[in-house]
Amino acid sequence: MSDSLEVLDVRKSYGKFVAVDGVSLRVPEGSIFGLLGPNGAGKTSTIRMIMDITPPDAGEVRLFGEARRPEHLRRVGYLPEERGLYRKMEVTEHLLFLGEIRGLKRREVLPRIAKWLERVELGAWAKAKVEELSKGMQQKVQLIGTVLHEPDLLLLDEPFSGLDPLNQELFKELLLEYRRQGKCVILSTHGMELAERMCDHIGLISHGRVVLAGELAAIKRQVGGNSYRLIAEGDLERLQTLPEVEQAVVQNGVVKLLLRPEAQGPEVLRQIVQFLRVQEFRSEEPELEQIFLKAVRDAA
Repeated sequence: MSDSLEVLDVRKSYGKFVAVDGVSLRVPEGSIFGLLGPNGAGKTSTIRMIMDITPPDAGEVRLFGEARRPEHLRRVGYLPEERGLYRKMEVTEHLLFLGEIRGLKRREVLPRIAKWLERVELGAWAKAKVEELSKGMQQKVQLIGTVLHEPDLLLLDEPFSGLDPLNQELFKELLLEYRRQGKCVILSTHGMELAERMCDHIGLISHGRVVLAGELAAIKRQVGGNSYRLIAEGDLERLQTLPEVEQAVVQNGVVKLLLRPEAQGPEVLRQIVQFLRVQEFRSEEPELEQIFLKAVRDAA
């Protein structure tokens, strides 16, 4: 499988502040790639260098198997975190304007606009002014503007921010459909749960560095041998005192345990039953948030 995007040892500083410190990533074509990390990790700075908005201090960006050139960016749909629409324009007029910026002719872009507006349930708002739309509706318009030119790569910076659950599901379905067409989607987000449901490859960034990258399923297999589900009664906080326990997170009465690499599950269970009334203890696949927290701690 070839790569839609390669980022090779890219670095960026602003004065004395190092925003991106040697980031390298490979994004396979036909994948949904999660560029993950907390706010301030360096995700947006990396994206801006990929899009040639700001030049890197060092390193290289490659698109579609070649050193990036301006014409490559015409095959990319970019939705920045800082979004803006012309509020006084009508929805169709605004999307037509965005399409023409991308070099599309009016006769070819108008049918696409009508199709997309119906697809995202905005057909009845085609002649409305942008300012009359809710925030969620405006985000739908922004997404349409990003895909109108039918790019081969979508680069979306926090696309789910502020969306209600119904619109999150709609966006998710649209992006999965895009991948089924053999195209590539890059999601930059700090929302681990949503990324886990969508992404097949990930890159975790903390303090401007990549702390973990690769195929999500392979990463889970690698880490998953020491992840356990525990249901028990008693002093659950005491779990954190066990030297074999790396993480113990309680969610809705269930404890997500991540043990240290050298720890043995049966031995840990033998210790736990001495102070907890255990109802269930079994190995399970680790959640992405567990993996991220461990990777950040290990890299510190």
